[in-house]
Amino acid sequence: MQNLLHDLTTHFAKEDKYISEGKLLKNVIVEDALKLEPSLLKLLLKNKSIKKHFFQEIEGIYVFDKIKFQKFISNKEFLPDSYTAFKNKIGLTIADEFITEKKDVVLSWPYKDCILEGGQDKEDAKRDEIFWNETLAPDEIDRLLSPKVLTNWKKYDKDGEHKVFDFSVTDNLVIKGNNLLGLSSILKKYRGKVKLIYIDPPYNTGSDSFKYNDNFNHSTWLTFMRNRLQLAKDILSNDGFIFVQCDDNEQAYLQVLMDDVFGYDNHRSNIYVETVYADKTLKQDRVFHDQIEHILVYSKSTASKIKQTLDEYSYDKFCWSIRENKSPKEVIELGGKRVEIFTNDSFEIIKTEPCENGLKEIWASGTILDMNSSGRFFRDNLMGRYDKDGYNILYKVFGIGDDGNDYRYFTGPKKIGATKGKYYQGVPLDKKDIDDKNIKKVSIENFWAMAGDFGNCRTEGGVEFKSGKKPEKLLSRIIEMTTEPEEIVLDFFAGSGTTLAVCHKMERQYIGIEQMNYDNNDVEQRIKNVINGDQTGISKSENWKSGGSFIYCELAKANQEYIDLINKAKDTKAIQKIWKNMQEKAFISYKIDIKAINENVSEFEKLSLEDQKRFLIETLDKNMLYVPYSEIDDADYQITEEDKKLNHKFYGGKA
Repeated sequence: MQNLLHDLTTHFAKEDKYISEGKLLKNVIVEDALKLEPSLLKLLLKNKSIKKHFFQEIEGIYVFDKIKFQKFISNKEFLPDSYTAFKNKIGLTIADEFITEKKDVVLSWPYKDCILEGGQDKEDAKRDEIFWNETLAPDEIDRLLSPKVLTNWKKYDKDGEHKVFDFSVTDNLVIKGNNLLGLSSILKKYRGKVKLIYIDPPYNTGSDSFKYNDNFNHSTWLTFMRNRLQLAKDILSNDGFIFVQCDDNEQAYLQVLMDDVFGYDNHRSNIYVETVYADKTLKQDRVFHDQIEHILVYSKSTASKIKQTLDEYSYDKFCWSIRENKSPKEVIELGGKRVEIFTNDSFEIIKTEPCENGLKEIWASGTILDMNSSGRFFRDNLMGRYDKDGYNILYKVFGIGDDGNDYRYFTGPKKIGATKGKYYQGVPLDKKDIDDKNIKKVSIENFWAMAGDFGNCRTEGGVEFKSGKKPEKLLSRIIEMTTEPEEIVLDFFAGSGTTLAVCHKMERQYIGIEQMNYDNNDVEQRIKNVINGDQTGISKSENWKSGGSFIYCELAKANQEYIDLINKAKDTKAIQKIWKNMQEKAFISYKIDIKAINENVSEFEKLSLEDQKRFLIETLDKNMLYVPYSEIDDADYQITEEDKKLNHKFYGGKA
């Protein structure tokens, strides 16, 4: 905000009509803005920062947002960061007015037009939150949401931990750090590429890990969620889905919020999940026995399709053909059947129009490996042959199937780390010549009875979680109905890592973000256990053995380093030492009077240790918890050359 105000003042100083005695003549500026005065527009377009915030580029033409500019320029000293344009109550509105009888409604609340300052993740101590207004504080918001430096890179596979020398967009990724800043950091690289987002955010029950303690706890939670959901929408692919799990505390408001962010027409379902048996002993202080949680399901667009089974047979998925361009490199016998082996350059897999003579592509994974002859043949004879035959191999297996072809094509895994392949079947003989124009899809029930799975998931993955852990069976069901192998799944409230563990076993690519520390029960340990052959959860149904890899990294800490030190401090002496160091090296909030604090050190020492910690944390600029990527070359941050190279690779910057 201060930078933008300075830029505006500097530029308007060049025009006598807009400034007097060093102060802006706001009424004159607003009047010219509303009239779209050419001289004013030319002046504003000369500054990159001003142009960015008040103009929108459309096919090379800059369109001036005069309403946004008027709001900015008209408020006193551009108003403090706690300003909000919304009324001081929560309710349904239309055109910013609370309604009585309207159909088109939008949820409004205090600070809806804001972003929480920083330190706004679920592990923070209770604090009075600072809000940055989207119109009045663009500089602070830009600084907060700018991409951050990633550090402490590691790669894990079945051989253990390794240094990272390169990064591919197809790598599985786990990021440690604030999830809002993590989302904003991966946005450019993964925009429009993620097929599924599943999140299990804090429920704001008053006793969970959402610890905000301002006068608008409910509003803070909604702002907290809106900030993240807006970024999540941009990351989703056009045919993607987001599943958000919650309970009754915020479900109704969250649904209206998600209607606002994703669009009312993209609300696909409310799934009701039984998490506790009816006969479980009630706590004495509970009147109602909570057995059900909600999962809100939204799509990015009408292009998003949930997988459903069909009442009758349809040719829709029989849309593939395979062309043999060369003779097989080898002919062998496997499982008592003749098998021809084709290398990658000797065949083509071609997408065609659906027809009764087409082939259907089926992943050889999960229950498929047990339920039919093709799945069992792949499991018993082809799984693992990439060590001998290589990757991207086509197998033509004779004497199998019921489609009259006398053979069936199989493919092995395409890349290192993958283990599963596909097979291609024709329309079964008894399904040919049917009328598939009026085929109905079987509806998916929205009540999932999973109390037993929730009750038995405490040690799944070899990690324990105090509360809120979700069973692998729940995630596998969601992932199966929305994605195909190798598509990307994101969980930015990764917790104990259930989503990522399930993705690893089901050969989906994944991105996880988590800030909390769980010692040996964290995401990192969970996925290492999976790589090493974890046999809990869905491992049996997926025929999971071991293997694969993921890359781990952390948001590089700036002020967060001092917060960690403050929280670990054992006494006032340690606190005073940290404060001395902070004055030299930390980013102190511009609202803090350092001199006044030092002059009243005796009063500070009278505070309890917890209050001393809280006070010291409040002096820090929360927008500088982590190192901005734009400042990676600043020597003060001591970013290593190896980290610089990896960050440039990740963000697509200089080599």
